[in-house]
Amino acid sequence: MTSSVKAILDLKGRDVVTAGPNTTVAEAANILSKKKIGAIVVVGMENRISGMFTERDLVHAIAKHGKDSLDQPLAQVMTSKVYRCHEETTVNELMELMTSRRFRHVPVESNGKLAGIISIGDVVKSRIAEVVRETEEIKAYIAG
Repeated sequence: MTSSVKAILDLKGRDVVTAGPNTTVAEAANILSKKKIGAIVVVGMENRISGMFTERDLVHAIAKHGKDSLDQPLAQVMTSKVYRCHEETTVNELMELMTSRRFRHVPVESNGKLAGIISIGDVVKSRIAEVVRETEEIKAYIAG
């Protein structure tokens, strides 16, 4: 049985680093560095997802606008077309989404609001745990 996003969130927690759309690129870069993370969810009114700001977005902004990009608000440089998942999403479905879209972070949405975030590391950890569990079940079955 494949696990779900809910199972991952129940284990790791639902804390998400967020910023508003008017946060500057420099402020967001500082947050990424201090928190040692690769993405910030940009939220608007009522904790609704309005975008993602990732390390890739930072690189693209600097490549396009140079050091002036550091003063720009996230709203101008963030990824605004955000693919989301839900607690019912399976790990296999999430792996397919992350692979096909080349995402390393996917926010979890519940009732239109941010409910968590899943990273590629979370997915890998979940799959490894699942494979180990299946292996132990097979060993137990064979041993009788």
